Amino acid sequence: MAFGLRVRLDGRGPDRIEPEFLTEPTKLRPRHRTHCALKAVRIHEDGGPDVLRYEDAPDPEPAPGEVLVRLRASALNHLDLWVRKGLPSVPKPRILGADGAGTVQAFGEGVYGLALGQRVVINPGLEHGRSITVVGEHTDGTNAELIAVPATNVYPLDDAMSFEEAAAFPLVFETAYRMLRTRAGLVEGEWVLVWGIGGGVATAALTIAKALGAHVLVTSSSDQKLERAREFGADAVVNHATGDVAVAAKEATGGAGVDVVVEHVGEATWKTSLAVAAPGGRIAVCGATSGPNPPAQLHRVWWKQLTIVGSTMGKRADFEAAYELVRSGRAKPVIDRVYPLEAIREAHERLEAGEQLGKIVLSIP
Repeated sequence: MAFGLRVRLDGRGPDRIEPEFLTEPTKLRPRHRTHCALKAVRIHEDGGPDVLRYEDAPDPEPAPGEVLVRLRASALNHLDLWVRKGLPSVPKPRILGADGAGTVQAFGEGVYGLALGQRVVINPGLEHGRSITVVGEHTDGTNAELIAVPATNVYPLDDAMSFEEAAAFPLVFETAYRMLRTRAGLVEGEWVLVWGIGGGVATAALTIAKALGAHVLVTSSSDQKLERAREFGADAVVNHATGDVAVAAKEATGGAGVDVVVEHVGEATWKTSLAVAAPGGRIAVCGATSGPNPPAQLHRVWWKQLTIVGSTMGKRADFEAAYELVRSGRAKPVIDRVYPLEAIREAHERLEAGEQLGKIVLSIP
């Protein structure tokens, strides 16, 4: 499926061009009318779930090159927890949420190739040259009835995919695809270790790796989550609280080691990640939830000639490749639970407790 850009500001009509006018982050912030006409989840201060307010907010107006989307579903990411807590602290009030799907409500000047009422999904990555910012952190997000976003970030959505499914994949699939394919160069037949199955990136990494023809070993401290992971295609599983991940990796790979490690835990898992990596293996790092200062063990890096790569979010090409896997049915987003938007505090509490397996989705009537 080819995805063309849908913006032209010089009056010559549509074609595929680069959106030069989107290079300044300030031009991506939605414009607002003076009256309040929509419901949204906003924070006015940093803190726990109690700072989340389901309230009236100014409705956005699309600027030139933007599309106004009537959202029907959004989804939670750990990014929402960090922004809510003030890591980093963002200008207030702020509407949270990176993922979203809905229908086209209106256009700004210069937008072509989309129809009013058309079903669409939003790419949450906003590109500015070499840098990428994220909807819901650097701009108002998708936990609302309406959002104005660049037309280049809006993609047609097939009727076969529900709004909830569409909202469940963008940020985590884009992130996982970039880690596995773009940064780590995963190829068919290789082994992947995914730490801590349950979160959005981990479940996306499992489904994408399988779609790309890889074998996957996943870990969790929950036997129930490991059973579910097998249902989603995991080739091997290990309880990292009661079992030995290194032994499990050796058994699964016939002693060869894993080719790619999806590392997002940090201090608690780093030593084992280096130990289980095969000679010439790659460790793709997208986070450090247990701490950012792991034991280095540099000797393993040079003895095994390991490659350690950092990865965060993704570029437009990563989103489009991930979307094609989803659209074609080769990879399917995993939905944990669906909450109404007004139950945002309960949804945040579930995510923060780590109880989920897959994505927590918000339904917007």
